[in-house]
Amino acid sequence: MADGQQNVLLFSSDGKAVCFNETDVRSMGRTATGVRGIRLQEGQKVISLIIASEGTVLNITENGYGKRTKLEEFTQHRRGGQCLIAIQTSERNGAVVGAVLVNDTDEIMLITDGGILVRTRVKEISVVGRNTQGVTVIRLDKGERVVGVDRIDGLGDEDDDAEGDIDETDVPADSAEQGGEEE
Repeated sequence: MADGQQNVLLFSSDGKAVCFNETDVRSMGRTATGVRGIRLQEGQKVISLIIASEGTVLNITENGYGKRTKLEEFTQHRRGGQCLIAIQTSERNGAVVGAVLVNDTDEIMLITDGGILVRTRVKEISVVGRNTQGVTVIRLDKGERVVGVDRIDGLGDEDDDAEGDIDETDVPADSAEQGGEEE
């Protein structure tokens, strides 16, 4: 949620970002068309809006590469102006498909156009500068592309019984007694 005084980051599919303060956007009526937030080249689109608070920005590209960057590296400029490089796009990386604000305790979920879902711990992804290509976050089959990314709130160090571990308290007392010989 925005409080009217925070910085807004807009990210485009070509790896560019712009950071500006909310006060640069004037209030308008519901039917107004709005103001320009980021200047896009032909064929580009806005892929994410982040309200800067705390954490790092995770960028993910369609070819499975990604990186985290500290918020401080996204210097504030005027809205609609020249953009900063958030992640380098290239033939290797492809276009950017997502940018999310994350913390070390979070996990992310990646989805490919082949229907593959991968869940990864954020702390395993390198924190590097803005003008870099990133590291492999997901290995893809030939012709497959990442189509989406989302943050999963940090779960801390909770025990995970989802792996099939059964605690003795989960087994009813009468079923443990039935394991004896039949008469």
